[in-house]
Amino acid sequence: MRGIENNKSGHTSESWRVIDSVQYGAVYSVVKFLSLLPFSLLYLLSDALFLPLYYLVRYRRKVVRRNLKESFPAKTDEEILRIEKRFYHFFIDVVLESCKLLSISPAEMKKRMNFVNMDLLREMLAGGESVSVFLGHYGNWEWISSSGLWFDENETVAQVYHPLRNKPVDRIMLKIRRRMGNACVEMTKTVRFVAELKDSGTPRILGLIADQSPAKNGLKHYLHFLNHEVPVLTGSEKVTKHFGLEAVFLGVKRVKRGYYECNLSVLHPNPASLPDYELTSIFFERLESEIQRQPECYLWSHKRFKYAKNKNDRQEAELQ
Repeated sequence: MRGIENNKSGHTSESWRVIDSVQYGAVYSVVKFLSLLPFSLLYLLSDALFLPLYYLVRYRRKVVRRNLKESFPAKTDEEILRIEKRFYHFFIDVVLESCKLLSISPAEMKKRMNFVNMDLLREMLAGGESVSVFLGHYGNWEWISSSGLWFDENETVAQVYHPLRNKPVDRIMLKIRRRMGNACVEMTKTVRFVAELKDSGTPRILGLIADQSPAKNGLKHYLHFLNHEVPVLTGSEKVTKHFGLEAVFLGVKRVKRGYYECNLSVLHPNPASLPDYELTSIFFERLESEIQRQPECYLWSHKRFKYAKNKNDRQEAELQ
């Protein structure tokens, strides 16, 4: 029986490898094809996809509408609807723009994703300091992986990422994110990665998307963000303070379709001096200011507020 089980197990494992390979090839082919389209055709496709996604598929329409109404209670229904439709247009643009990372030239990428005040990071590196760059799911966060183009080859820029459940798609995303020279660090390996960098004595830059929602068993610290009392992840702050990293905020402005400007500024001059959670609070205040300026550029389809403390109060009030 054991031999049969082993054979069956081996066959199953081999089958999954074949399925993964086929899925990888299929998805990669589509992404590659989209990456080769000129931007003019890419945005025509984006406009065409808006109608079925918004009106027929209705992709996460309830989530987006609820997030917007709760975050901007002073806005009228007409204003909320306008932001909502702009978000869906922008969301499709971001998905298709991300595909372009597979083939776009470095020169074209630098023209479209302009990093302002990079001298701030260079001065910190020259002073022997490693840097944590805090950012959110705002603007085209995938294009921010092109930041490595602005540094010399011996200057490591790494980005922390959360692996996707779909392994073939995860492999493609890693390929896309690494193409412009950035290293990718799995979230669970961040501490070990930073510790090794500190031991090497070579200053590095670490990109941290710090606005993700914690799992239900990790609801430890709450703060005010977009009219909600939300639980937040504090790992970015802990790593920054524990290893004595500099803290920088990356703000993003969508200049026009397909063009972004990223501005770097000091999040706090001495993170280690702050009480617990204060650096995280400062980050979310900065991020909210960005969102208020161009609200359609935030990832509203994410269930960011599902564990908000004031969520139940709102739901009870709606039922009365």
